[in-house]
Amino acid sequence: MSTTQVSASAAASAPHSALNIDPKKVRAAGVAGRFYPADPAELVDLMDDLLAQAPPTQIEGEILGIVAPHAGYQYSGPVAAHAYAALRGRAYKRVVVVAPSHYEAFDFTSVYDGDAYQTPLGILPVDREFAAKLAGRDSTIHLSASGHRPTAHGAEHALEVQLPWLQHILGSFQLVPVVMGNHDYQNCRGLGVALAELIQAEQAGGDTLIVASSDLSHFHPYREAVQLDRKTLNAIESWDYFSMSRNFQSRVWEACGGAPVVAAMIAAERMGARRARVLHYANSGDVGGDRSRVVGYGAGVLVKAKASAQPQAPFSLSDPEKEALLVLARQSVEHAVRTRDVFEPELPQSVALQQERGAFVTLKIDAVLRGCVGFASAVKPLYMTVRDTSTLAALRDPRFQPVEVSELDRLQYDISVLSPLRRAMDIGEIEVGRHGLLVKLGNHEGLLLPQVPVEHRWDAMTFLQQTCMKAGLKPEAWADPGIDIFLFTAVIFGEVPHPAEQAVC
Repeated sequence: MSTTQVSASAAASAPHSALNIDPKKVRAAGVAGRFYPADPAELVDLMDDLLAQAPPTQIEGEILGIVAPHAGYQYSGPVAAHAYAALRGRAYKRVVVVAPSHYEAFDFTSVYDGDAYQTPLGILPVDREFAAKLAGRDSTIHLSASGHRPTAHGAEHALEVQLPWLQHILGSFQLVPVVMGNHDYQNCRGLGVALAELIQAEQAGGDTLIVASSDLSHFHPYREAVQLDRKTLNAIESWDYFSMSRNFQSRVWEACGGAPVVAAMIAAERMGARRARVLHYANSGDVGGDRSRVVGYGAGVLVKAKASAQPQAPFSLSDPEKEALLVLARQSVEHAVRTRDVFEPELPQSVALQQERGAFVTLKIDAVLRGCVGFASAVKPLYMTVRDTSTLAALRDPRFQPVEVSELDRLQYDISVLSPLRRAMDIGEIEVGRHGLLVKLGNHEGLLLPQVPVEHRWDAMTFLQQTCMKAGLKPEAWADPGIDIFLFTAVIFGEVPHPAEQAVC
């Protein structure tokens, strides 16, 4: 019997009084025997078998968080094992598990108000002091049994299935169980910021692990599911949680624990993590054989890497790829203006043009702005983004009348392809001529492209103030503690280069 088994068994047999736990405030195992074995020995054997199949992964740096799936172990266990194998040999005194609510609707983030969770491997005491502080940190977070207590529809599994893994790998720790009922960006931000502030306020902040419990897409054919899930996994590795949140909210992408992933990334980022690594991906079709309707599973880690770690290579496009996008933009506009119908391009051979990217298309006549529309977030493949934004710039920019057929030959096209959005840790990071800015405060949001401050000869502070004003905020709103300032770079090119005459979009 392993050391983990001994400690787990000891915890299971320890009287509640010894742990200062009220038996009435223990959340009993609700899905043992269904999502994972109810027998402790069988459960440990299964986890050991799954861990043995997960190849060892060398992670350089401090793991502040993990992403792990929450389906039944027979389906998601082989993927979850990769996330938990990465934790072997690491110690944490506290684990915050953040999960979605499958069975109960509520409009807040629920931190369990009880004393403990129980699994076949024993009692996991709740860090009640930390839980109380967390609930008082933001108006969107409440101490509550919502999302934790069993319902007529079933007991929440998304949080529970992570616990035996944690007990087996880490042994003894205190638990902070969190279930998110509202998945919008502000709730994710509220939880992420609160977690980071509380953890960093402690002398031993690195002793806390955050677990984001999430499956990926649901019930698509195998190939479609893989394509859809890769969008989410690529965004995690690009650290673009803002685009992820938008795409989950609009249901363009799917992940039933998307909000926990976003919240965990926000918290980890504010504690110094800027790198994510996807360790493994599979779906239920890889296990069960039925590939007609599958569920996706991903495992990853959020890492505070050493300063010497290699930075991510910047995004670039080849000259033929740029030319292909300019041709597509012109074809899309001319087709839409002449027919009032959407142009249907062929799938490009270039992998870069098939990747999800934000982009803006600017239309000019004699260097004067005629229309400009863009998607800041990576919503669609780049070639489709250019198709849509060029069409919208010609016909739907509210500042201008729709482009007429007589103007088509005079239009000039500029395209700005955006990098993933990264939150600025300090306004000193802003580089005029290199960075574009997106600011978000509540429902206010504004974006300016990298070429704008160059054209107007603004310094970094003026650029920041002008972006706030673009969002409908006061110039000094950048200093508000509730604001997020995102940086991005752009690959900028056009049919006729006019570096000093770039249009303000």
